[in-house]
Amino acid sequence: MKQKSIILTGGGTAGHVSLNQAIIPSLIEEGYDVHYIGSHDGIEKELISGAFPNIPYHSISSGKLRRYFSMKNFTDPFKVLAGIGQALAVIRKVKPTIIFSKGGFVSVPVVIAAKLSNIPVVIHESDVTPGLANKIALPFASHVFTIFQETLKYLPSDKSTCTGSIVRQELFQGNKSRGKELCDFKDDKKILLIMGGSLGSVVLNDALRSNLPELLVNYNVIHLCGKGNVDQSLRSMQGYKQFDYVTNELSDLLYAADFVVSRAGSNSIFEFLALKKPMLLIPLSASKSRGDQILNANIFNKQGFAQVLEEELLSKKTFMKAIQSLVAQQDEMIDSMLNAESPKTPDEMVKLITQYEK
Repeated sequence: MKQKSIILTGGGTAGHVSLNQAIIPSLIEEGYDVHYIGSHDGIEKELISGAFPNIPYHSISSGKLRRYFSMKNFTDPFKVLAGIGQALAVIRKVKPTIIFSKGGFVSVPVVIAAKLSNIPVVIHESDVTPGLANKIALPFASHVFTIFQETLKYLPSDKSTCTGSIVRQELFQGNKSRGKELCDFKDDKKILLIMGGSLGSVVLNDALRSNLPELLVNYNVIHLCGKGNVDQSLRSMQGYKQFDYVTNELSDLLYAADFVVSRAGSNSIFEFLALKKPMLLIPLSASKSRGDQILNANIFNKQGFAQVLEEELLSKKTFMKAIQSLVAQQDEMIDSMLNAESPKTPDEMVKLITQYEK
């Protein structure tokens, strides 16, 4: 019997890739020939090719979708058209039985090409409100899965389902001792993990570093500061370990951490929830985004999983006050997390996706 093939797509940020990373081993175990379509130089190429070098990665042209005026708005549609043509060529060669899209700009030409090829497409939406790429892709999709129940009110009821979170299994293979060794922490101080997303956050980095002398009295600090944001002058500071970006090491660092301070991307916060890590969320402001992280953070706050500090209120003083409040409320947060619904496994997600295959 001929081996079945599946194409995965999604990119632009780590959040548009992480679920694909999680389900690839399960797809391989199920006997699928897995292919990935992404952009030429997006983070998805590094993440997929680095973790799964044997999976064919197909690069296509991708135009950015913007809600604001830019001269590139006149040229990027041609990049999307080129991307559709390139995606069509990949689909004709691979002959997938289904395509799974995690969103991001690069997914739009793939989803359109799938529709033109009469290949079913399943989309996954992680945030409370659908992103622009998924909104455009929606008419071409067979089904849409969501993490948040609240998202369903924005989607057609006849082709949308809430699955809850899906967490990659390797996350649970972290080791606290390995995490501490990676950071060269020698004592038993509580550990703060601060992360601003795969691209980093200048305001979060600045707020942390301005408070380092005071924080290091009581805590060791792991700082995922984003590519190009390592401060060389702080490299020798005892109890403070900087990483621009990590991949396989993340599970060990999370196991080592007692508290997490982070942006509020849905994939990340559900991982913190799965590991029962008390969290302070500083969502990307509405002026810099479509406000999805604010909605994510507020839902977690309402459910007792997180404390929230708005970016507009972030300063040296408010950051330190929020850390103190986080530590004081840790037991209540963990109690709430223990009562939360368990995440779905990648195997369960694969079964949900492949039920729509051709």
